[in-house]
Amino acid sequence: MTMMTRLLTLLALVLTLPLAPRVAMAQAGNYTPVITVNGLGITDYEIDQREKFLKLLGTPQSTREDAEKALIEDRLRMWAGKQLGMKMNDEALTRGMAEFASRGKLSTEQFITLLGQNGIDPNTFRDFVSAGVIWREVVRARFAPLINVTSAEVDRAMMPESQTGKGVKVLISEAIIPAPPGQEAAAMAQARELSAAKGDGAFAALARKYSAAPTRDRGGRLEWMPIDKLPAQLRGPVLALKPGNATGPIQLNGAVAVFMLRAIGDGDAPSAPQDLSYMTLNLGASGSAQAAKLAAQAAADARVCNQLYTVAKGLPETAITLHAKVAQSEIPTDEALALAQLDPGETQILKRGGSDVLVMLCARNVADTKDAPAPDRKQVRASLEDQALGAYATGYLADLEAEAVIVRK
Repeated sequence: MTMMTRLLTLLALVLTLPLAPRVAMAQAGNYTPVITVNGLGITDYEIDQREKFLKLLGTPQSTREDAEKALIEDRLRMWAGKQLGMKMNDEALTRGMAEFASRGKLSTEQFITLLGQNGIDPNTFRDFVSAGVIWREVVRARFAPLINVTSAEVDRAMMPESQTGKGVKVLISEAIIPAPPGQEAAAMAQARELSAAKGDGAFAALARKYSAAPTRDRGGRLEWMPIDKLPAQLRGPVLALKPGNATGPIQLNGAVAVFMLRAIGDGDAPSAPQDLSYMTLNLGASGSAQAAKLAAQAAADARVCNQLYTVAKGLPETAITLHAKVAQSEIPTDEALALAQLDPGETQILKRGGSDVLVMLCARNVADTKDAPAPDRKQVRASLEDQALGAYATGYLADLEAEAVIVRK
């Protein structure tokens, strides 16, 4: 896996937790806020720095508008921490910085050097980690008492890891709701409707109404699928369901997803963990002539991944990315879900905020797991708790934004 792929994967994991920047102080009063969020300012300097940071990590959402959106959300997170009297301490900040950098296979010092080489102030990184740690504490303080993962849920989540010789297959439905800048609260409200749906019919009607996934016209229904082909991040939430029930809202990149379990059954013996090689191509704004033209060109001319470079000719270098031999567990959830439905050479288009992103599977390979420890019940329980907290955090952030006083100057 390339360093840039690791950094992009890291960003996706951090956003899912979620982890985001704190308020950076304007240096020596030289910068005037251009946006205020509940009285907390955002300067031009911070927006420029965030845009550079996003571009370095290779995320498709790396425009100035994306940077503004991210910083607005950061201020909301910081404001929530302030209401609870939370403050950052140096030890937690140092630990958080080291954790973030290590997921990109870098030390803290190496990551800061990389930032400096790309014109990014080290304080951007420090601020990013600081608010992320505070946000985690906010979410835990508010919602951890509401979460009760039962032993039965742990048992079901561990089923694919069992050595019974039988695998598990699931019949699920999906709804992927785009959440472009400014529409996150509306998307979350729609996702909550889907989460409350009982039964396949009710879910299908809402999926046809709200979903932007290719499965929309068939009510979000997917075919039977081995559980080990699902993204690792979804296996626990799906297996914890009873047929006819749906997950809580799950935050993706520029979208919110909900899944309903329709049935569960015995499948073939579980396959070995896989590494996936795939490509992503940012086609441009959803509904634009450019996106439609590039999608049609890819469908007509690209049968293997290398042919996507021809389709991408003339686009910015950051528009196309090769993700080589990435572990299933490290792939962003929306990409992993699309890849689970593809054979090598096939594509699917994701709706990410206001952009269309084409995903093509290049190859599946058996991962080398001889040194990987098997998960235990404590790890599985912690993972299920984190997933539940993530769903609460997504909804809480949407509520904060809906109630916030945001002023652009």
